Amino acid sequence: MIYKTAQAWRDAPHKRVLFYGMSGLGKTHLSNMLRDAGTWFHYSIDYRIGTRYMGELIADNAKAHAMKVPFLRDLLKSDSIYIGSNITFDNLSPVSTYLGKPGDPDKGGLPIDEYRTRQEQFRRAEINALMDTGHFIERAGRLYGYPHFVCDTGGSICEWVDGDDPDDPILTELASHCLLIGLKGNDAHRQELIRRFDRAPKPMCYQPEFLAGAWAEYLSENNVEEGDVEPDHFIRWTYARALAHRAPRYAAMEKWGITLDHDEVSQVTTADGFEALVAAALERTG
Repeated sequence: MIYKTAQAWRDAPHKRVLFYGMSGLGKTHLSNMLRDAGTWFHYSIDYRIGTRYMGELIADNAKAHAMKVPFLRDLLKSDSIYIGSNITFDNLSPVSTYLGKPGDPDKGGLPIDEYRTRQEQFRRAEINALMDTGHFIERAGRLYGYPHFVCDTGGSICEWVDGDDPDDPILTELASHCLLIGLKGNDAHRQELIRRFDRAPKPMCYQPEFLAGAWAEYLSENNVEEGDVEPDHFIRWTYARALAHRAPRYAAMEKWGITLDHDEVSQVTTADGFEALVAAALERTG
């Protein structure tokens, strides 16, 4: 860890942290709070994915749909209109919309082969965005003069790293720049996340091996063909399984830094309060 003790953290003129954990446990809450304090640069992995690594794919997908409409096709071909995505920190829906859901195209689904292609595109994009963290730390200080830095990662980071491997290239790179902070919930939080997802299912990115197993199990259990899968039903069915799959992977990452409990995090309202919370966690691990 780049801060070995609570005192080292308190005394550090440049505090750098990275949040990871399941969606809904406070990563965005903490990141926005620190950014609003005025001295923290906020690096959003999902925003970087959507603007730097998948922006062209997202725009081209929108153009492909527009080309099916004669009126829009003619305007596009004559360069009379422009189509792009309006991604912001608070609106990352162009990324999730592109990622999509597998199943019946008449119900908004993607053929499974296309879905797997987009999953792989997202995997590569997320890894690249994570590996850009050091660059943005340097950039935040050099260009904008921010003393502190927060990296807000997506929920799928655990799919691409092996916390049990002391030489994992992604974790080694991230831990050399930031204090890795895992946000943890309990079973009640997990059940609430499942209920929330059931109300509004959204696309996710899965480890390829997990997706292959879940897809095969779903088809068999529900006795359906690939093209007849109801997209929202599949991702609802998969969500609890995905959480269970990710839990040990998140747990393996904990040795690379510290953890904060969701209930603690939800009570923090200032940067000073956050810094005190981290100091207390470092004292516990020390």
